[in-house]
Amino acid sequence: MSAGTYAPRPGAAPLPRMIAAQTALETRMLLRNGEQLLLTVIIPTLLLVLFSAVDIVDTGPGASVDFLAPGILALAVMSTAFTGQAIATGFERRYGVLKRLGASPLPRWALMTAKTLSVLVTEVLQIVLLTVIAFALGWSPHGNPLAVLLLLVLGTAAFSGLGLLMAGTLKAEATLAAANLVFLLLLVGGGVIVPLEKFPDAVQSVLGLLPVSALSEGLRDVLQHGASMPWAQAGILAVWAVLGLGAAAKFFRWE
Repeated sequence: MSAGTYAPRPGAAPLPRMIAAQTALETRMLLRNGEQLLLTVIIPTLLLVLFSAVDIVDTGPGASVDFLAPGILALAVMSTAFTGQAIATGFERRYGVLKRLGASPLPRWALMTAKTLSVLVTEVLQIVLLTVIAFALGWSPHGNPLAVLLLLVLGTAAFSGLGLLMAGTLKAEATLAAANLVFLLLLVGGGVIVPLEKFPDAVQSVLGLLPVSALSEGLRDVLQHGASMPWAQAGILAVWAVLGLGAAAKFFRWE
């Protein structure tokens, strides 16, 4: 038998195909995880419905959903890109999954790319679901969709960097506790549900520098008030993205 008649030929698949396959796997694993679904879908949905239907927090003039919907969208991005990714990646690192994948034909940077793409796919599903629910509750958004897209991308980059940094430097149990604690603290103090104006003046300036505050306030400026582009909030998110991704790339440990 002459050479070249064997099928399939041995060797790694093309890089784009490997990334696509790993992205699909990461997405399926995330959507099948009940704890991840609780963070990424159920909690944001319940908060949107509850605080829009019941007058618990004074959100200022206008319908509550107009204030809440942008903040819940920011919360959804944080829950997926930061909390969910940090916990999942932390335990993959503990059990040696990352070490084994790092030794596969898929380059390590491509593995992180696949994880990021999985986060983006999940966020698209979240945003579609939450937008449909918000419209059903009477939401009437305004503003430039491209500005919204830019803010969401910057927010995803910022939270992904911070999540990977936490997962790559702390033990899995510490990551689990810290990620959930940060989620709860930012939910309360990040301008998601409670307006930053409700906090003392000395605290507002500090809270406004948090990535979830910048994302929620930026989305609110566009979708509620019709601003063209909130450059201040976009700049804050860009700084967090550069710092988070840069630190994750430098300090991430695969073992």
